Amino acid sequence: MRRDQRRRLAVLSVIVITVFIVTRSSLYKIFPIRMLIHRTGLQAENSQFLLEGKPIMILGGSMHYFRVPHAQWKDRMLKMKACGLNTLTTYVPWNLHEPRRGKFDFSGNLNLGGFLDMADEVGLWVILRPGPYICSEWDLGGLPSWLLRDKNMQLRTTYSGFTEATEAFFDELIPKVIWHQYSRGGPIIAVQVENEYGSYAKDANYMEFIKTALVRRGIEELLLTSDNKDGLSSGTVEGVLATINFQKIEPILFSYLDSIQNNKPVLVMEYWTGWFDHWGGDHHVFDVDQMMTTVSEVLKKGASINLYMFHGGTNFGFMSGALHFHEYRSDVTSYDYDAPLSEAGDYTSKYYKLRDLLSKFHVDPLPPVPPLIPKATYGAVELKRCISLWDVLISTGEPSRSEEPINMENLPVNDGNGQSYGYTLYEAVIYGGGKFHTNGNVRDRAQVFVSTQSVGSVDYKKQELNIPEVPGYRKLQILVENCGRVNYGNRLNEQRKGLVGDVFLRDVPLRNFKMYSLDMNQTFISSLNTLHWSDLSEEKWGPVFYQGALHVLSQPQDTFLRMKGWKKGVVFVNGKNLGRYWDFGPQETLYVPGSWLLPGVNEITIFEEYKSGPTLYTVDAPFLGRTQYVD
Repeated sequence: MRRDQRRRLAVLSVIVITVFIVTRSSLYKIFPIRMLIHRTGLQAENSQFLLEGKPIMILGGSMHYFRVPHAQWKDRMLKMKACGLNTLTTYVPWNLHEPRRGKFDFSGNLNLGGFLDMADEVGLWVILRPGPYICSEWDLGGLPSWLLRDKNMQLRTTYSGFTEATEAFFDELIPKVIWHQYSRGGPIIAVQVENEYGSYAKDANYMEFIKTALVRRGIEELLLTSDNKDGLSSGTVEGVLATINFQKIEPILFSYLDSIQNNKPVLVMEYWTGWFDHWGGDHHVFDVDQMMTTVSEVLKKGASINLYMFHGGTNFGFMSGALHFHEYRSDVTSYDYDAPLSEAGDYTSKYYKLRDLLSKFHVDPLPPVPPLIPKATYGAVELKRCISLWDVLISTGEPSRSEEPINMENLPVNDGNGQSYGYTLYEAVIYGGGKFHTNGNVRDRAQVFVSTQSVGSVDYKKQELNIPEVPGYRKLQILVENCGRVNYGNRLNEQRKGLVGDVFLRDVPLRNFKMYSLDMNQTFISSLNTLHWSDLSEEKWGPVFYQGALHVLSQPQDTFLRMKGWKKGVVFVNGKNLGRYWDFGPQETLYVPGSWLLPGVNEITIFEEYKSGPTLYTVDAPFLGRTQYVD
């Protein structure tokens, strides 16, 4: 054997041994095997997308890991693959990953790396949409509320307070995803720069800042922007592919996009398969045949498409967003979206018709459709005890005190990060009664009590109440709910919650407040078990916590809680926040993932603001309310 042959064999042996050692030890976490891989990623140099130099069509669908329980991720991905999709798109919610400044969470249901690995395993490419702003009918468009502690904050601009926080977040996020890029052997074929900035467009330098922040940290895949027709002209950035969002195709759309970037492949980044719902409205439904006609037309034009949403999931907890144009409207807990896969991952007529269409764009037969995850009914929740909010206050620690009211975000709680979600109770001493006026400073709605007795509610529309005249001093208590921060539009900088200014009695501003932070996180809910509860022998009016048991068989399955008869509040299962309910409608059930249940006894806690229903029971199908077809 010649010397050069022996040298090549020795080098090859070293490589094989190194790969073996790295993959068999914890070193793979430090030196990913993908460091040894380099592939040619997605290109958009001409009218077709190329991957590894070969033409491809992107057949995508949106599914957000933070809206789907971790145990269901693979089920949803396999259903995407079986429908004929080759690409998954997901946002990254900054406010979940950095709930307190400098404190990051990428564990459990926020394990983005695990989510990307799973997509790769299933055989789906990924388009990552890391924000920092994501819209998505998500509280503050995914931005953390602690940003609003800065009274001069200018979100989505190059204001230093925002850019410094964004840089710090990207310093943590991007190193976790760079080894998942296609060029490094992973599934990420493209990364989106911000989101629909053309509809905001407050800073001409901002998009270039975000692009540079991504590239400088190692993002090397194709970069995209995403805008609707009206935002296209203001949302683009040099060297980044522009994509379009719509629900109904217009003849001018593709030619307009071509006028902005000539001879580039067309990607419909968001084709809206349905629509979201807000409290007090109807459940939106988008006609399946209209959807199929548009999708077919897009594909016939040779364009690529991403279905937003393919699977919507759930706005668990207090994370649903809101809109505020002519009036404030907060979004419901369900993010079913009338998508091809329902909130609980069930097939719809849209799914089967899409599968039939998309199968024509594959050479090989599609994988078989996975079986449905069974649903169950477990009967009624056995309600056992209750405790008034007023009796809970002793466990919340010392209240904050201030001469003037302080908004949620600026309360001196949570290690200087303020309060992000839930309720805040403001308490002041008054003398006598008279007209109580909020001057529009209640965000978003509040119950008002005098010595724990309700005197009514106030919100954006109703801003006055009459406090009965009684000679003497009494406590005035204002329980303010953050119903969800606006996620789209020009009001992002105005999303401070709680009391954001003075409230008045007899035209005199109230002073000397005690303020109780009631964020109702898992620690708060667990602490309730240390208190003295009452049995249910006496009828109680809210605000009251109720607790009961849901008995489940040995293999827990998905179910739904029917909230009929209950008025307004929040439900927790084994300490996890399922989300809000409200008899205002349209949503009447809450999705309970089987993976959140335990064999045997499950603890159900309900915070009811007004009056409890006669019972609480489970059903095996959702009821999302009266329907309205999207025009």
